[in-house]
Amino acid sequence: MNSLFYLVPCFGIVALLYTFIKGSWVGKQDAGNDRMKEISKYIAEGAMAFLKAEYKILTYFVIIAAILLGIMGSTHQNSHWSIALAFVVGAVFSALAGFIGMRIATKANVRTAEAAKTSLSKALKVSFTGGSVMGMGVAGLAVLGLGAVFIILYTAFAPGSVSSLEMERVIEVLTGFSLGAESIALFARVGGGIYTKAADVGADLVGKVEAGIPEDDPRNPATIADNVGDNVGDVAGMGADLFGSYVATVLATMVLGRETLSTDAFGGMAPILLPMLIAGTGIIFSIMGTWFVRISESAGLSTAKVQSALNMGNWGSIVLTAVASYFLVNYILPDTMTLRGLEFTKGGVFGAIIVGLVVGTLMSIITEYYTAMGKRPVLSIVRQSSTGHATNIIGGLSVGMESTLIPIIILASGIYGSYLCAGLYGVAIAAAGMMATTAMQLAIDAFGPIADNAGGIAEMSELPKEVREKTDILDAVGNTTAATGKGFAIASAALTALALFAAFVGIAKIDGIDIYKADVLAGLFIGGMIPFIFSSLAITAVGKAAMSMVEEVRRQFREIPGIMEGKAKPEYDKCVAISTQASIKKMMLPGAIAIITPVIIGFLFGPEVLGGFLAGATVSGVLMGMFQNNAGGAWDNAKKSFEKGVEINGETYYKKSEPHKASVTGDTVGDPFKDTSGPSMNILIKLMSIVSLVIAPTLSDIFKDQIEEDRKNKIEMLSNFGTEETVSHQTEATPANTKDAINMQ
Repeated sequence: MNSLFYLVPCFGIVALLYTFIKGSWVGKQDAGNDRMKEISKYIAEGAMAFLKAEYKILTYFVIIAAILLGIMGSTHQNSHWSIALAFVVGAVFSALAGFIGMRIATKANVRTAEAAKTSLSKALKVSFTGGSVMGMGVAGLAVLGLGAVFIILYTAFAPGSVSSLEMERVIEVLTGFSLGAESIALFARVGGGIYTKAADVGADLVGKVEAGIPEDDPRNPATIADNVGDNVGDVAGMGADLFGSYVATVLATMVLGRETLSTDAFGGMAPILLPMLIAGTGIIFSIMGTWFVRISESAGLSTAKVQSALNMGNWGSIVLTAVASYFLVNYILPDTMTLRGLEFTKGGVFGAIIVGLVVGTLMSIITEYYTAMGKRPVLSIVRQSSTGHATNIIGGLSVGMESTLIPIIILASGIYGSYLCAGLYGVAIAAAGMMATTAMQLAIDAFGPIADNAGGIAEMSELPKEVREKTDILDAVGNTTAATGKGFAIASAALTALALFAAFVGIAKIDGIDIYKADVLAGLFIGGMIPFIFSSLAITAVGKAAMSMVEEVRRQFREIPGIMEGKAKPEYDKCVAISTQASIKKMMLPGAIAIITPVIIGFLFGPEVLGGFLAGATVSGVLMGMFQNNAGGAWDNAKKSFEKGVEINGETYYKKSEPHKASVTGDTVGDPFKDTSGPSMNILIKLMSIVSLVIAPTLSDIFKDQIEEDRKNKIEMLSNFGTEETVSHQTEATPANTKDAINMQ
């Protein structure tokens, strides 16, 4: 094996060293007074209690799934029982990614609050460093895990060439790693999302709307659970989410890279090596990008300056990655390559990478426009809040729906453009290019929940008003960056799902997906329905858990004398327990749907119907994800606009005004949209594609006769148009979709 392959896990080690160094720096910062430390301890203990309960349940799932995968791998000639081990490793690394994020966030939150006593610049430095520890840790684990597992499998199976059956087995076993990562990511995202929004909704409805007390007021019994929720949903869940996304994107490109005919200096393995190297170098440039995220000590209290600093770091890492990709592509790829009969050049591959980076950047910009304070969409919701709760809801829904238009056009253009550059491999490498700066994206995303927690600690510790003003600025920017991060994730998911879809068609040995067939069209509709029922279950879970939270908060206000006067201490642990139990129970059914439905459809109706199912789920899931993420983000910042003070028709409105109360209702509706069901869509569509990819070899064996019959019918039908010889020649070579099949042509 070429020494460049061993360089891949080294990039992961560099990222983990950075994580350790910066994590130690955060830990050495001042944690404030005793009251701040006490509240921080409550939050950390609640977060770890949730994580412990969730991982206990997921351990049972991982063991059972690994056994089933091992049995399937042992009974199929092109698979291997080691897929079960790869699955376990992927699951463990994904869980570890969430754990790292949780630990650093619960350290950085109180230190950010203390830093805000000094300056906005210091508070940004602490919160963003905490976010970057998580970003580099997640990316480092992904690159280290994927690279190391690939090297071990390659060495163990010792393939003679890239087109050999042994190499096919290596890639198929590697899908187990991605399946483990995405499975944990889905449960972590859904469970964390249910937890955080149950607490948030309960705290808002009783605290802000009914009792009229500020957000994060220590008198609110749900406020600790709310702050814990920021960590388990927006940090641990998000960490596992992007870990899985990162791995799935690289894997999809590797699967198509194995099929690509390439005469290069790496034994034909350059198309497999390229996405791993792009991911690795992306980590280095993400680390360099963090150097640009800074504001001066004399900077005023401005969200624009903070947003500009984050954008500078993001764009810097993107530009550096683009430049590095040019040299990587020219160094390792040959002048021309072929995938499934389509020839493309290394220049086309670089073009596809640029397309991916541009699409990711544009998606972030458009999402920022639809969710940022001061922009037309959020201001339209602010204005409609002046006429009541109902018009606020109408405004948010319309903004969410409108926000799908431009992103979908950009995404569709990106898919078509990357395909023109380098075929299906171009689509996959575009997604890999987009995800190359995941470490930076996640650092920007994770700093928001840390700042939000810092504001909560400042409020509960009764720190000076100017401290909360600084944390609120960071939190407002964090809401926008969280929304843009979700837009980025759903765009990458669409490209990745298409690449996985193409890989599934090849491994299942089918010629394509014919929607003229009634059963395939039925599968398309069933797939389109899945994101809706998934969202329904997730939102219903939040609603039921929030009802329990509301009842508990009301009980404490009613039965514990002195809470509202600040003379009695609320029972915070009761609210933490409600969110923990509800999230663990309610995450199982949505997660099971994502994993089980492709298996049922595939084994009952065959790979072609399953392909139709995946197509429907992908289109529906991408649209649902964009709609929910953007509507929720816009509602949230409309509420924050009132908290800063906003002018409507010549009159300025603030907290506790009637329009503000309407905006709180909208934010409450949007919470499960943007933090539970919306961000789960990108995991849902990729997880179903990966499950399908894992079972594809078995399906091709079970439905071999049906696939062959369909192929003969296709040849017979096309031969009526006088093309029998050409069609027969092409379709005999197409099914395996391997280099050997292409060589037959």
